[in-house]
Amino acid sequence: MRAALHAEWTKLRTSAGNWWLLGGAVVATVGLSAFAAASISCVAGCTSDFTKVSLTGVQLGQAVFAILAALLIGNEYASGMVRVSLAAVPSRTRLLVAKAAVLVAVTAVAAVAGVAGSLLAGRMLLPAHEFVWRPAVGSVLYLELIALLSLGLATAVRSPAGAAGIVLGLMYAWPLVSRAVGDKTWSRRLDQIGPVTAGTAVQATKDLAALPIGPWHGLGVLALWALGAMLLGWGVLLRRDA
Repeated sequence: MRAALHAEWTKLRTSAGNWWLLGGAVVATVGLSAFAAASISCVAGCTSDFTKVSLTGVQLGQAVFAILAALLIGNEYASGMVRVSLAAVPSRTRLLVAKAAVLVAVTAVAAVAGVAGSLLAGRMLLPAHEFVWRPAVGSVLYLELIALLSLGLATAVRSPAGAAGIVLGLMYAWPLVSRAVGDKTWSRRLDQIGPVTAGTAVQATKDLAALPIGPWHGLGVLALWALGAMLLGWGVLLRRDA
């Protein structure tokens, strides 16, 4: 496993594009969060959820994390380099686990930087902003789960563009469909099972009873999506020729 991890880390760090994506994810997350925080105009009695506003940039940063994860294995299929990877690491399970472990490690660093920068910007720009651990830790876990969801789908569909398109659809089209549904009961149910609508509940600090799903339960829904995608990708990787 150590050799597989070293190989995956070498492939990731020697591609300049990956570092640009990680840096872009941090900048996008902090930039949009700062803009959202600066846009809030509160007078006495403001009821806005300052912590959640400060984490608005996660909605943009997640797209970059998803694209990076899709490229991690999708590019190997597109270029045919996956055959070389499988020749070096014949165990396909070990190969996928190594890719997932390296992805989790590098996205954790970028996610922590993006979330910390966002909360710092919120602290500076918003009145009476208080630091709360759950939204901070939950947002980091949220971004890592989005990356694993994308990696699993990219392994299954064998196309970085296809996987990125599916994940971006889940992230941005699903909430729109949920809002477009006229029936409030069905709209709430869609929010409860959607990877993003459920997962981002972990950022809320106010009116928790009004949420479609509890904060940690919502993150659990996203974790199930990520696990399902990884299992699907693992199954395809085992059964299909490179």
